[in-house]
Amino acid sequence: MDKKALKAFYDNLDRSLFLDGSVKNHATLDSPLPIGFGQTISQPSLVYKMTELLSPQKDSKVLEIGTGSGYQTAFLAEFANEVYTIEVIEALSKKAKKRLGDLGYNNIFFRISDGSEGWSEASPFDRIIITAAAGTKPTKLINQLAKNGRMIFPVGTPSLQDLVLITKDSEGEVEEQQFAKVRFVEMIGEYGWG
Repeated sequence: MDKKALKAFYDNLDRSLFLDGSVKNHATLDSPLPIGFGQTISQPSLVYKMTELLSPQKDSKVLEIGTGSGYQTAFLAEFANEVYTIEVIEALSKKAKKRLGDLGYNNIFFRISDGSEGWSEASPFDRIIITAAAGTKPTKLINQLAKNGRMIFPVGTPSLQDLVLITKDSEGEVEEQQFAKVRFVEMIGEYGWG
């Protein structure tokens, strides 16, 4: 991935486009902000870091679990070939679809679901990103990761999670690295805390 292009996109993408009401006034803060339904938009520096670690390529097919406002989705759509994004809250998915369409992205496919099953008919994926916290390792999603693929997700307790990068080599062997302590909203479904 071209890191200069990523930095330029990060610097120029107006985060307020992904927010509503008075929250728009706080768009430039490097902090999570509410987007309704008990959900948040991540702080820009974390979106940047996760995108950098995921390293989507021009020919990558990406699976995103947790469309939210569509802010992270825009980063993926800018640097990958196709993005398959899943959101459990229908109203958020529809709003994100309109926003991203208005921005000119036509390489994004949307689904309304909790995401724990992934998107098997479109798998395998070169890149997978989960923007909600899992209580356990999401094995079904790891199984949808292609050889030579990369996957990033938060896993841990409700109060604190590890940001984990999984890489799968050409033989299908998986390696795992931890990068930071983070706090995300819960991933609904099989891999949540419930």
